[in-house]
Amino acid sequence: MAKTIGAFFSLYLATLILLLSSGLFNTYLGLRLTGLSVSEVWVGAMIASYYLGLVLGARYAHRLIIRVGHIRTYAACAAAVTVTVLVMILMNDLWVWLGLRFIAGMAMVSLFVAIESWLNEQTENASRGTVFAFYMVATGLGTVLGQLVLGLFPRLDDGPLVFVAICSVLSLMPIALTRRVHPALQVPAPLAWRYYLSRVPLSLTVLFIAGMLNGAFYGLAPVYGLQQGMDNQQVGVFIAVSIAAGLVCQWPLGWLADRVSRVRLIRFGAMLLCLLGIPLWGWLHFPYPILILFAAVQGIVQFTLYPMGAAFANDNVARERRVGLSSLLYMVYGVGACIGPLLAGVLMRGWGSSLYFVFISGCSAVLVVFIRKQRVTGGHLSEDAPTQFVPMADTLQNSHVMAVLDPRVDIERDISHDPVGADALTPEAASAGKQ
Repeated sequence: MAKTIGAFFSLYLATLILLLSSGLFNTYLGLRLTGLSVSEVWVGAMIASYYLGLVLGARYAHRLIIRVGHIRTYAACAAAVTVTVLVMILMNDLWVWLGLRFIAGMAMVSLFVAIESWLNEQTENASRGTVFAFYMVATGLGTVLGQLVLGLFPRLDDGPLVFVAICSVLSLMPIALTRRVHPALQVPAPLAWRYYLSRVPLSLTVLFIAGMLNGAFYGLAPVYGLQQGMDNQQVGVFIAVSIAAGLVCQWPLGWLADRVSRVRLIRFGAMLLCLLGIPLWGWLHFPYPILILFAAVQGIVQFTLYPMGAAFANDNVARERRVGLSSLLYMVYGVGACIGPLLAGVLMRGWGSSLYFVFISGCSAVLVVFIRKQRVTGGHLSEDAPTQFVPMADTLQNSHVMAVLDPRVDIERDISHDPVGADALTPEAASAGKQ
């Protein structure tokens, strides 16, 4: 364990610093715009623009690394993130901020592609699970610390932006001073997306809804907290508790998910999340400690939807096509994360902050309706189903490259990008909407 941490310490440290700054910035942005009486629609648009940059930038990052290498790519993109933050200090135009957040998203995902592909290429199969676990700890710890650091800035001025810029530059140091030799990276070919759509339609539904919920959470949950009378520090704790509860509970829920029906577990969680939001629709007022308890339960369910949906999808796809599956899951999740904050922002702008939990209940109700045991045929189960549940951090804070760190995946044998025969795309599978 100590040997693994020491071998990749510079990459883990850079990851923690990046997530600290990213977690702080996303929460700060919602609070800052709300404090300036900016519409919730704009707040949602800012987070959606950032996530759109994350999704679109994931593929182009590979090409940049191929041209100039991991370290130069990291340095250039860290500089780009820093510049976008500093320009936001100089200019207060919301349209400019919208464009800057898109650029920051593309640059940020490039940073994580560089780190994750570096980890992957220099990790042996025997230690892949350990490397994956410590990488998740770094991403989760950084995101939680980012919320708590917000309490050090009682005023919503430019101080947090300066701190974020400092972190972006500071993350350069572990990478620039590392002794490790950066590896080569192959550019992925187009995916056989029709194959995955026919195999795992229910899983894709779970991932899309999970993206909507998590995207809205990072953009609008701070706004909800502020409009409920919380101060900046309380909002930071409110967000941090939800994220931490979701991360910590992935291990016990993962143990359970390997032993019971994953469909029923996902549906039960969706029902719980749907019912959880009803008391917060606006007709009752709860004190801050009770809201913290709600946040913890929300995080447990909401932040485990992605890994449970991903495990359910892996159960129905052949082992040698799981890297490609993870890429498609990431894209579907990302599209949901772009739509979620926009929709939640429109609802909150028109009918008040309590509509945030109406949105949560509505999204959860969609899962309750569509994700049912009766819709699962089991006709596409892989030979090693059920696959081992692997805890995953919020994938929109990194990239789909992390999928290859998954100990379930044998990268050397993966054929995700090879053509798929017509017999694998049966009309029955495509039209029935079953897995």
